[in-house]
Amino acid sequence: MTAIIALHARGLARARVLARQLEDATVHAPVNLARAGEEPYTSVTVLLTRLFDAGMPIVGIMASGILIRVLAGHLADKRREPPVIAVSEDGRSVVPLLGGHHGANKLAEAVAKITGGTAAITTASESAFGIALDEPPAGWTVANPTAAKAIAAALLDGRGVALTVESGDGRWLAPLKKHARKSAKGAVLVTDRAMKGNASTLVLHPPTLAIGVGCERGASGTEMIRAVRAALKKAGLSENSAACIASLDLKADETAVHDTAESLGVPARFFTAARLERERPRLKNPSKTVFAAVGCHGVAEGAALAAAGRGAALIVPKITGKRVTVAIARAARDIDPTKAGRARGTLSVVGLGPGTPELLAPRARTAVARATDIVGYGLYLDFLDKDDGKHFHDFPLGAETERADHALKLAAQGRDVALVASGDPGIYALATLVFERASKTKNDAVRRVAIEVIPGVSSMLAGAALAGAPLGHDFAVISLSDLLTPWDVIERRLEAAAAGDFAVVLFNPASKRRQWQLTKARDILLGARPAETPVALCHDIGREAQRLDLTTLGKLRAGDADMTTLVIIGSRETRTIDTAGRRWVYTPRGYARRERP
Repeated sequence: MTAIIALHARGLARARVLARQLEDATVHAPVNLARAGEEPYTSVTVLLTRLFDAGMPIVGIMASGILIRVLAGHLADKRREPPVIAVSEDGRSVVPLLGGHHGANKLAEAVAKITGGTAAITTASESAFGIALDEPPAGWTVANPTAAKAIAAALLDGRGVALTVESGDGRWLAPLKKHARKSAKGAVLVTDRAMKGNASTLVLHPPTLAIGVGCERGASGTEMIRAVRAALKKAGLSENSAACIASLDLKADETAVHDTAESLGVPARFFTAARLERERPRLKNPSKTVFAAVGCHGVAEGAALAAAGRGAALIVPKITGKRVTVAIARAARDIDPTKAGRARGTLSVVGLGPGTPELLAPRARTAVARATDIVGYGLYLDFLDKDDGKHFHDFPLGAETERADHALKLAAQGRDVALVASGDPGIYALATLVFERASKTKNDAVRRVAIEVIPGVSSMLAGAALAGAPLGHDFAVISLSDLLTPWDVIERRLEAAAAGDFAVVLFNPASKRRQWQLTKARDILLGARPAETPVALCHDIGREAQRLDLTTLGKLRAGDADMTTLVIIGSRETRTIDTAGRRWVYTPRGYARRERP
């Protein structure tokens, strides 16, 4: 995750453009300027220090002097410092200040390409040759980074190096070819073999290996990881050249496959049986039994070849374990896993909180930033920045089932989907509906979607904090809407809450067509607690029109609330206190506490 930090409105506009076009970037904005989905801050000094110490790449839309003065006292080990880049507000100057060979130079060039500016690259090897040997392209790995300095020195001194490319296309190393000398003492070896290198030989591992796997239902991730590593070791191959773990789409929900991909630090990609069957002529171990079961003659071998692409060779034919199979193919050129098959679809059911950026949880920000598609009610989508290249799917109020079905359908296509709701998605919201719809579907692809529920700040928590601490002891949460729950059920729950002396949170208290329910709820509760019981009416929580009205249970009227109001009714123990010019509501935690003298 790259942090893009702006100080002012002008810089913030540029930060938003960068965040939309850079991969995995988040905007950090002054608290009074932040939008939903952006990280608000109050002190840029505190923010920069925290991000730098956490090792997060930083792009500061500010003068380089600010970054230097703030971070100077935190510099210790240049091998561990994250990239830090200063960008002028007009975007013309992009200066990598720290971490040039750890991503800063590459990030600076990406930023300059977006802004139309110039990246001021000052590291020696990149200035001279346009490449950084210890910062290869995505997917490549340096086996022995310490050798890069010696190789760069040899190049700068005009001594040249021996360049050997055993696997992969190595196109990014083209600037070295005119400096290649077979008799040179220094060497660069590009290979997918398991090589460590030495002080004078830099070993680079290209992403040329596609690892195909198959497994029985519920197989152990530990077994598959061991089988894959054993296959690599036996063949003398480096796991650092693994580009992806590949399998049949029917295995997209197998934990073993994802555990293995995570263990190797590569993505898992999946293919249909029809696509794998096209690899039959290249299979070494076609199986009629496998074909009868899943519709293709080989899963592990077929997936490895499909992921490695045209011109690939099956260098490790299928190895069969107790419950897993493994095969490895070598590609003719670097493998881009994003173009091999498709990912397992994910659906994040995200709580946006009450709508204010300050109350949007970090996990929710990350899920929204990561998603390719965002599904939701138009009002909730308005909380987000729509100008960021994502696909937004707007549904009207009341179309909850349609929203859930559409989100599941998109995720089943291998997309990363965020289904957004206000507040918390598990409280009178979409999380339950997603699981309900998934449980009823006959679409196997939907059943394989990875679902996660990301909590948000519920309006009842934000409203209670606005009022003070009315939920300090046991409380009940009840919706007065009888659209989905019969009124007689709601009434029984109100009576139970009254009898148990719970503080009560009322969602959906009233609407234009529905007024009597709040009056009925008040009367039920009045039967068990005094008319002086404090009541908090929390209007438009988290929005510009936010307002808190305090009243009592005896004075509560239906007209006091609407669908944007949350009503919190205290228990018999709830109290008020006047302090610092305002009144607060709180419920003590203990009923029978004894004051000690």
